[in-house]
Amino acid sequence: MSSVEILIVREPVGIEALTPLAEAWHGTLVKGVADLGRGVIALGGEWHMDANTALIADGASQTNVWGFNVYPDERGDKAIEYISLINIRPRQGNKGMELIDATLRADIRSLVKTLIPDLSL
Repeated sequence: MSSVEILIVREPVGIEALTPLAEAWHGTLVKGVADLGRGVIALGGEWHMDANTALIADGASQTNVWGFNVYPDERGDKAIEYISLINIRPRQGNKGMELIDATLRADIRSLVKTLIPDLSL
């Protein structure tokens, strides 16, 4: 794992905050986890579980966190996707890696739009 830490975002950040996270692990994307209960996101890590673990340690409830990916070099719809192993939750109605609930997707998008405005979501 990289020495770059997981970034917990509570206030808006610019794209420049994502660059070291992308470079440290995946080059063109940054793994993210949204805590819809508290309006916080965690960014970075090799796996979504890395950011998930950071949010849980920060006080999040597992039922409120969902994984996504952001692409710092893209804008609009191409800048975000809702695919993560942590999204596999049959008991919460999501049986695959892709988050299918339109309301949850919209909530994540709105939160990411607020906290990373440069993505133009």
